[in-house]
Amino acid sequence: MKSKLLFSLGALVLIAIVGYGIYDHRHLRQENLLLGENMKAASTSLAELENRNVVLEGQLQSAEDTLTSFGAQVSDLTGTVGTLKKLSETDQELLKKYSKVYFLNENYIPSGLSEIDQKYVYTKGKVLEIHTKVKPHLESLIDAANSTGLNLLVISAYRSFGTQSSLKSSYKVTYGAGTANSFSADQGYSEHQLGTAVDFTTPKVGDTFSGFSKAPEYQWLVNNAYRYGFILSYPEGNTYYTFEPWHWRFVGTALALMLHNENRRFYDLDQREIDKYLVTIFD
Repeated sequence: MKSKLLFSLGALVLIAIVGYGIYDHRHLRQENLLLGENMKAASTSLAELENRNVVLEGQLQSAEDTLTSFGAQVSDLTGTVGTLKKLSETDQELLKKYSKVYFLNENYIPSGLSEIDQKYVYTKGKVLEIHTKVKPHLESLIDAANSTGLNLLVISAYRSFGTQSSLKSSYKVTYGAGTANSFSADQGYSEHQLGTAVDFTTPKVGDTFSGFSKAPEYQWLVNNAYRYGFILSYPEGNTYYTFEPWHWRFVGTALALMLHNENRRFYDLDQREIDKYLVTIFD
């Protein structure tokens, strides 16, 4: 009897243990399922956050690109305004093709004229003037040439409308109108009125210019004048005047360099192409 009772109690305890095990297993399974769902939800949320972060980074980069672009536009605009201001303050006549093309009236005078130092002048005591902003370029050119043992001098520079008229009239009397027209401009068509053109000579050549094209000073000018912004206005074969190896015009270093490097002539260019260099003429 006692053994049956013990057996029954053992069976009940075993059933209880098994039942609890089944319950605990189901409970753990539910918890695992819930935990899995929570982890899945957390993973989804993390992915959404990562996607959102990518979107935000893209928006931030876009905003930075917009600001950079805007800054560049502001910079370009500032540069354009500065260029336009500089251009408005530059004499629009300085790079015009005046020889038999454009006309300077009798009232035109360069914005500023300065006397050329007597050490650079052929006729001592004669007052010669040049555009104020061209003067340092001219002096640098002559100093550079003469530092090599040459003796380059200026015999003519700025001429007013009236002076050119008187000079042309005297040439017509001396040489006749046809000959004078081949080497001398009428008043209003002379580059000298701009104050940016000079005629060079040497003590050996003198005031007749005869033989200047064979002088070493001329060859030096051909090889180096562009470095100082000067060009030969009327080279051999030009259709405006006879070859004038002594007559050089300041057009700025940028334009002079382009003409030298590309072996082109000032008067063969379209005026619109020339005008692009006006803003940098004195740089």
